[in-house]
Amino acid sequence: MAEAVYPTREEVDFVIVGSGAAGGIMARELATAGHSVVLMEQGPHLRAADFKHDEWGYDVNRDLTWNHRRGHPQTFRKTESETAEVRDSVCGYAHNVGGSSVHFSGNFWRFRPIDFMEASVRGSIAGTNFADWPIRYEDLEPYYTRVDWEIGVSGQQGPWDPPRSRDYPCPPMPVKSSGVLLERAAEQLGLTAYPAPVAILSQPHNGRPGCIHCGFCNGYGCEVDAKSSSMAAMIPQALATGNCELRTGCTVGQVISNNAGRVTEVTYWDADGVEQAQRARAVVLCANGAETPRLLFLSANNQHPDGLANSSGMVGKNLMFNGYTSVSGLFDEPLNDWKSVPATRVVHDYYSLDPALGFYGGGGIDSRHPSRGVPMGFARSAPRMFGGPAWGSEFKNNLARQFSHAAAFEGHTTSLPLDSNNVTLDPNVTDRWGRPAVRCTYQDHPDDIATMRFFYELSIELMEAAGASNIDGFYPENGQEGNVHLLGTCRMGDDPASSVIDSSHRTHDVENLFICDGSSLVTSGRGQPTMTIMALAFRAAELIDQAAQRGEI
Repeated sequence: MAEAVYPTREEVDFVIVGSGAAGGIMARELATAGHSVVLMEQGPHLRAADFKHDEWGYDVNRDLTWNHRRGHPQTFRKTESETAEVRDSVCGYAHNVGGSSVHFSGNFWRFRPIDFMEASVRGSIAGTNFADWPIRYEDLEPYYTRVDWEIGVSGQQGPWDPPRSRDYPCPPMPVKSSGVLLERAAEQLGLTAYPAPVAILSQPHNGRPGCIHCGFCNGYGCEVDAKSSSMAAMIPQALATGNCELRTGCTVGQVISNNAGRVTEVTYWDADGVEQAQRARAVVLCANGAETPRLLFLSANNQHPDGLANSSGMVGKNLMFNGYTSVSGLFDEPLNDWKSVPATRVVHDYYSLDPALGFYGGGGIDSRHPSRGVPMGFARSAPRMFGGPAWGSEFKNNLARQFSHAAAFEGHTTSLPLDSNNVTLDPNVTDRWGRPAVRCTYQDHPDDIATMRFFYELSIELMEAAGASNIDGFYPENGQEGNVHLLGTCRMGDDPASSVIDSSHRTHDVENLFICDGSSLVTSGRGQPTMTIMALAFRAAELIDQAAQRGEI
């Protein structure tokens, strides 16, 4: 069936803004249900054959992400009393069909029941907006299972995993040397390491091939479509329905609403820089936790002076990054851990930390190669990690050994929601279209820093137990200044005074405007939010379709 092409001045059922983890699923689901869909993406439609092992292009020039050198600046400050400064990349999201699901590491942990009701269990935390979700794990479990089977996940049920209604479709990835080391070290400390679930196919599934173990996963697109991005797993199916038009190179400027309080169209610049407007019966924003609130602010009007759907004042607030730690070491025997997927084992014994420690938090530790396993990235960081000169023959000799003898244990942790951590419009910096830049204000809560320190120290213990030498580590003890996880900025909730969307992802203020992406999250989880974003998208699409069938949109 030919791909759809819709006139801009004729109403389509849905305009979806953003084709990433949530947007690709939303497009597939709504188009399959028979709705006319326009899916807008500001980047190009890259496919497997377009991806390269180009370390300079992807890691230095940031070919998969837009930044200030390409007319898309972002600014950062730690507190509102500071003037935000332009940074190369604060919110590190991709600009291409499939969004950051194209270049993510593929770590795919489900949230657990505690994540959805932790505020009730733990109690309030002063100075934060710590809250329960309006849904529970049981509500989302069937959609987690759909992610497993329709997106494609490889894994094995672990001792700490939440209940599941169906086993994984693909077995876990073969264990790497760093995974064996983490298993042995964990056993010595009385902990349990088990196969890390990943959104990368260990064997053929759904017409896509299994992983070829090239080692270029994190930050790179998959050249064989084994990585389960929405680009590979969902969007081809959306287009095949004949009900979905994919428009690339389209940068959205505003969502327009009328005097009756309904959204009516989306304005955008097309690939040629010509301003256009697509009429729609409903709009779904899936643009990520930074761009979705930015677009709501840009869409302010007389009825919505503080931004579209922002009567609560919560748009842009509660930005959560997820914490991270990294500890590296060298081993006597070659590990060759740069091969294959980033992580093959994970420790979740401290998914929730004991309140007796005096701070809130939790997370997991997985095993990896340092510096994402790519040679140039490793060469740039090895002298800092392991000592020695940063140039010359000794530097080269060190690299020849260290690259194949190194391993890392990395922590992924919680982040608390705060009013003061937010996304707003920068009053002084604009992008190539004249839109105010994303301004990020962020300082980790003391509990978040204490949690990172706990996982950093535990990772050192694990690395020592594994028998490493030249142990070196890092955690952001002064707070993070950027991340690829952008969560909580249009949070879900039952109370319109303290949330932006309801439990069906409909905005409280605008009945035909929906939001589903990282901004929807109420709590941060333990560092791997993409699977939950995808599960939310399957659930939201089902609820939106049902509402449309009832004539409620």
